[in-house]
Amino acid sequence: MMTRQAIIDKTIQMINQLPNDKAIEIVDFAEFIIKKYEDQLLVNAIQQLNSESKSFEFLNEEEDLYTVSDIKEKYNG
Repeated sequence: MMTRQAIIDKTIQMINQLPNDKAIEIVDFAEFIIKKYEDQLLVNAIQQLNSESKSFEFLNEEEDLYTVSDIKEKYNG
């Protein structure tokens, strides 16, 4: 398995062999990957906040308004 520094060094060597327009494509792709990674971090952080939130805790104490016996028709899918 390659170390992070080895990956960076190899990538730089490869980019140096490419014409400018192809090197720009690699930069664009790296920016896309970073944005995708940051978006996933944000989603994970929001999910964590929601799971720890007490905002809807009051619903646990709410009385059920309807029961299964209130259902007039049952569908099997």
